[in-house]
Amino acid sequence: MMNKFITGLLSLVVVLISAATAQAAQVEVKWTNPDKYSDIDAGQEHRQHFKDRTFKAFEEHFAKMAEALPEQQKLVFDITNLDLAGDVNFGGTKRIRIIKDIFFPRIEFSYQLLNADNTVVKSAEVSLKDMGFLMHSSFRYRNESLSYEKDMLDDWFRKTFENDMIK
Repeated sequence: MMNKFITGLLSLVVVLISAATAQAAQVEVKWTNPDKYSDIDAGQEHRQHFKDRTFKAFEEHFAKMAEALPEQQKLVFDITNLDLAGDVNFGGTKRIRIIKDIFFPRIEFSYQLLNADNTVVKSAEVSLKDMGFLMHSSFRYRNESLSYEKDMLDDWFRKTFENDMIK
């Protein structure tokens, strides 16, 4: 009897997760001239691995944000510059990212929010920076990489799409 209950409960969870995922807008991310970005320095990690991991983390975050938009829409980003919070310097014998308030996160991109028929709902060129990132950073992403950048993007998304979100 308990096994049937657990199996039923797990099935329900899978269905709910699938339904929630199906409600999300699609996301497309283009990284334009990433070799010319202001700061995507890896420190000790291999540069290409760091870049791939960083881009993947951003793409996953964009997809997470888009879950608040209707499923028939598509959010297209073209990232043109990235400057991660902090700066990479030598800390003894290792290169490490030092986080100080003068090294604030910045990102430049354009976006388009499209309907199912590819008509543009919203679009703009965006230049985000958070010069007070150390003073007001939330604890939402404190154990994740790119926490300052994710907070900054969340604030922009909420302000930009508050009227377009699924209620």
